[in-house]
Amino acid sequence: MSRIGKKTISLPEKVSVKVDDQSHVTVEGPKGKLEWDLPAGISLVEEDGQIRLDKEREERRLRALHGTSRSLIANMIQGVSTGFTRELEIKGVGFRATVKGTVLDLNLGYSHPLEHPIPADLTVTVEENTRIKVEGIDKQRVGQFAADVRGYYPPEPYKGKGVRYKDEYVRRKAGKSVQK
Repeated sequence: MSRIGKKTISLPEKVSVKVDDQSHVTVEGPKGKLEWDLPAGISLVEEDGQIRLDKEREERRLRALHGTSRSLIANMIQGVSTGFTRELEIKGVGFRATVKGTVLDLNLGYSHPLEHPIPADLTVTVEENTRIKVEGIDKQRVGQFAADVRGYYPPEPYKGKGVRYKDEYVRRKAGKSVQK
């Protein structure tokens, strides 16, 4: 029994949700428009500014998709109304980032600069050469872009150098000690 799937989603002002006969969901709001296909067996009901998802029958696959579908639609509604943000920090001497047109240019101690293309639906800004802010309406694309950038040089536990999320805690390790 999905507790998440049973929760209703309240619809903010200026956000509209449309479902066609092929279970194609379109969410439009002040920040943009997102589309997604509901899985077979899951239906969407809108009443009094609330959205509820129902499943046709009680089987394992539909119970799993019930909560997932509700979360994805809630994220779509939040994305088109307020948007999503991920912030990254770069730690290390000489490590820096800049935005050059549609490319994020990263200097992370390698012999060459790393150039990561910025998708058209995301906004990337760099402050003080070490703080990267990724904004967009699709939670998955914002998170994936941030994870890709972090993947170039994840924070290492000895000196703490690397690219980390703003709220990430890096557990530090002691280095080698000299035996006397």
